[in-house]
Amino acid sequence: MLWRTSTGGLWEPWDEMTRLQREFDRLFSRVSTERTRASGEFPPVNIWTSAAEALLTAEVPGIDPENLEITVKDDTVTIRGNRDLGQLESGQEYLRQERGAGTFVRSFALPFRVESGKVKASYARGILRLALPRHEEEKPKRIAVSAA
Repeated sequence: MLWRTSTGGLWEPWDEMTRLQREFDRLFSRVSTERTRASGEFPPVNIWTSAAEALLTAEVPGIDPENLEITVKDDTVTIRGNRDLGQLESGQEYLRQERGAGTFVRSFALPFRVESGKVKASYARGILRLALPRHEEEKPKRIAVSAA
């Protein structure tokens, strides 16, 4: 349904509703991101899945890989670590401190069991990358159909 505006143009209310929905989505997306940062969820993580595996990347800048511990049990991956900011020298004080320090733990349940003996972990430029292969019993099996 279209209406005429006072200037003679056409006005489509659904276009306005769509624009308003986009604005709300943009606003709440930004609030959600800011809340996640403020809640102290560290490290931020992305996880992708395929038929063969899950890929997890975590941002852990400034952390020595020796201070990271990754464990896998069934369908759960846990990342533990410690971020140390170091000691201030005598007479120094923080003007601003935004980077958190201390121990962190994050666990993630995947939609399948992981073949823990085949997990591969790498660390480069502050990004931890985990390749988490799907347990053989959980992989989709193609069933051949024979003609009768």
